[in-house]
Amino acid sequence: MTPPPRTSAQRSASAARDRLPLRAVIQPETPVSGQQVTLFSDGACDTTKGHGGWATILRYGEHELVLSGHEAGTTNNRMELRGLLEGLRTLKRPCQVRVVTDSQYLRKAFTDGWITGWMRNGWKTASKEPVKNQDLWEALIEQARVHELTFVWVKGHAGHDENERVDQLAVQERKKLR
Repeated sequence: MTPPPRTSAQRSASAARDRLPLRAVIQPETPVSGQQVTLFSDGACDTTKGHGGWATILRYGEHELVLSGHEAGTTNNRMELRGLLEGLRTLKRPCQVRVVTDSQYLRKAFTDGWITGWMRNGWKTASKEPVKNQDLWEALIEQARVHELTFVWVKGHAGHDENERVDQLAVQERKKLR
């Protein structure tokens, strides 16, 4: 059965929803009043061999949890995403998470609406190519519907203590695959 034609008001409302910032599309349905956590993450990859590592530091008050891991046959961008994803998956209840990253790819996908565009376009880029790392993006969207995320970009290899630590940990993990 063919649905009834949409009215002008319905088309306008739909178009307006499509222009909403990512926050309105994937934010938690109810405001998160949980703990405030800072998450530092990074990824590293030897692109010639595909050996990758990721690392995350979760900080809540004076408590700190360090996570890291490695994968074969991967890319640097996948490791950047994996670092954030594994950190978010570790949280046991909805939290307000301040994500500190040196990855513009990761940050801009959330802050500049790339994800909403990909979703709207059936996981295709503006050039109609399939979005790389769709599996990880979808898993991150799931987490973003639980936790309230804000992003802070820091320049990599510029002396930011925690960013330097997660970078070193990610490189150590990558080297385990030699």
